[in-house]
Amino acid sequence: MSGSRLTQQERQQIARGLADDLPYAEIARRLDRPTSTVTRDVMRNGGPSGYRADLAHLAAERRARQPKRTTPRQQAAPAPNFGRDDAAVREYEETFTGLLMHQGMPKMTARVLTCLFIADSGSITAAELVQRLGISPATVSKSVASLESQGLIARVRDERRRERYFVDDDVWYESTLASARGMVQVAEVTRQGVTVLGRDTPAGNRLENMARFSDHISESILRAAEQVRELLHTKPATTTEDSTSDG
Repeated sequence: MSGSRLTQQERQQIARGLADDLPYAEIARRLDRPTSTVTRDVMRNGGPSGYRADLAHLAAERRARQPKRTTPRQQAAPAPNFGRDDAAVREYEETFTGLLMHQGMPKMTARVLTCLFIADSGSITAAELVQRLGISPATVSKSVASLESQGLIARVRDERRRERYFVDDDVWYESTLASARGMVQVAEVTRQGVTVLGRDTPAGNRLENMARFSDHISESILRAAEQVRELLHTKPATTTEDSTSDG
């Protein structure tokens, strides 16, 4: 079952498990599904306190009907620099890489992700990464695997059968969902501690408050991400009107 979509009956079981305050791992075990599958579905659909099986299933059906992502167009020739200052671009690249490292990302992984962010096409091949960063193919492969596991990049095969890695406009949305799922896991683990240490003990009370806090934060993150997701698809305003008025 791990390779197929969740059914409506499975989502109803997830809802019952949440109502019974079961850990995600236990719900997943009963469904014979990966824990990440259950966690992702809950976080996409209202969080642990707002999850509704029917609404979650309808949302999944809408996503399944959306057009599939196609291979981004990419020319073999180097991309134009649009009159940019190459030195300034390299300096900015180091700054952005440093930001990602400060947030806990390994250096090489951060360099690979930065390359993708600053590429106008949002995509690049392994060979291009090797050449641009001066690193080995094995290092590229390891970094790409890490980024892909976090949902930060995807891979497709282009018309020349080369693997091409890319980011799209929803990368920060997906990253935000991952952050929310991390808070769900915090809530889950701290709530397990309440059972072990005792709800009426100082330690148990502390962990219960942490779990409730994490629940609210994860739900708030998810709600905010859904409300402003369209900002990631906003196109720059044209200057046509300005130039017309000047004339």
